[in-house]
Amino acid sequence: MTAPERNRARRVRPRPTMDDVAAVAGVSRGTVSRVLNGGHNVSGPALDAVRRAIRKTGYVVNQHARSLVTQRSDSVAFILSEPQDRLFEDPNFNILLRGCTQELAEHDITLLLTIAGTSEDRKRVGRYVTAGHVDGALVISSHAGSPLLDDLEARGLPFVACGRPLGRDRNVSYVAADDRGGARQMVSYLRSQGRQRIATITGPLDTSGGVDRLAGYRDVLGEVDPRLVVTADYSHDGGAEAMARLLRQVPDLDAVFVASDLMAVGAIAALHRAGRRVPDDVAVGGFDDSKVASTSVPRLTTIRQPWPRLSAEMVRLLLNHLAGDAHAAVILPTELVVRDSA
Repeated sequence: MTAPERNRARRVRPRPTMDDVAAVAGVSRGTVSRVLNGGHNVSGPALDAVRRAIRKTGYVVNQHARSLVTQRSDSVAFILSEPQDRLFEDPNFNILLRGCTQELAEHDITLLLTIAGTSEDRKRVGRYVTAGHVDGALVISSHAGSPLLDDLEARGLPFVACGRPLGRDRNVSYVAADDRGGARQMVSYLRSQGRQRIATITGPLDTSGGVDRLAGYRDVLGEVDPRLVVTADYSHDGGAEAMARLLRQVPDLDAVFVASDLMAVGAIAALHRAGRRVPDDVAVGGFDDSKVASTSVPRLTTIRQPWPRLSAEMVRLLLNHLAGDAHAAVILPTELVVRDSA
């Protein structure tokens, strides 16, 4: 063997095996296997010894082989039930995606992003997620009447919805912010500032955020002039168009509660174009406390959703679901954040 060949032979080392880990830890191969598959029926000292041996040897689990044994993929789908461009426009989706990714990483589980904004997308995603590629799903922005949740349930895939699934509250696990209570907080605050003609721009009324935030508005003001209520699509342009319509219908309005920060920023732009000062002429309140709230001009008074807890609770419920627990629901409190727009 030539010198270069000897050098290459020294550099190429075989990958460490379970037998190597067992030898370093001083335990059986079966004990190592039990540790890698959850640590059941393994004593504390043996568990610690195996973990130290894994670090020392640099052993890496063969995920494909492990999946064949455990029937688990150790991956979860993040299903966004919105058109693809909304993922990049609406900061809320990115906040949830990042939070869920970090929470699942703590359990060595990979999160896969999928978009199900059209009926064809839903069929494709449904086939993919129920073909053994993922163990469960986190469903973001479900709409009433969409067959997506029915399809996932019929296919037997464990999932958790973000937001109250309209019409499915009793048989679907979900995590939501207190949309109705947050809306009450905001509208009560606007009224406490002396505002008399308070309008609202709702989200889509086939979503729980749209329905529940409108209900909170009505809890405070009762039945109002229907011209004070306009529905939009949670987008910046949708908020601007809805605000322009409100100004045509009720030019004497002096406040508006907008059901998302992104729409609220669009509403402020429309007010500026119309020559209305914010908050002097029209106070504006949003909902979410996403990044756009603190960077808008003026800075946005809004309702803060507990984003880290939303992500953590969604992952917790899904992991519990995978372990065999029954359906559960978590509703988290919101907080009024007062800035410059109201």
